Amino acid sequence: MRNTSFASMHCSLAQSLEVIGDWWTPLVLRDLYLGLDRFDQLVTDLGISRNLLTDRLGTLMNGGLVARTAYQENPVRYAYSLTEAGRELIPILLALTAWGDRWATPPAGQPLRFTHTTCGKTTTPTVSCSECGEALTAADVTPTPGPGGRTAPGTALIASVL
Repeated sequence: MRNTSFASMHCSLAQSLEVIGDWWTPLVLRDLYLGLDRFDQLVTDLGISRNLLTDRLGTLMNGGLVARTAYQENPVRYAYSLTEAGRELIPILLALTAWGDRWATPPAGQPLRFTHTTCGKTTTPTVSCSECGEALTAADVTPTPGPGGRTAPGTALIASVL
């Protein structure tokens, strides 16, 4: 179970973590992206308890990232799929996987490679500027307050404001 809630924090990252911020959730989303869409498939692949998976899928459905559709009536069984919001999260998980390939590579090496279907080339997912397309690094981005920004406990968005 989650020990901390970020629901009261006035921060888009904190609100995102409220939906996806536990260890299992990115792995559930990854497996759905990779085509494992049945409850038992997810349990088997992840080694997650059924109760915990039920909880995670419920959080993802409530957060609008996952939808479920009955594929069997008696007993009722469901297939799970990524919604538009869930699919939009996949490039972020791909970039996190690329970070893991560089900084936390499993002993046997990179477990997955990604091919960009548009050009057919193996790619290393990155985060890029929405305006010019250049890859973003921490040194290349300057955070500034947005229209919804404010300073409150756990939500100081700009350190210089403190």
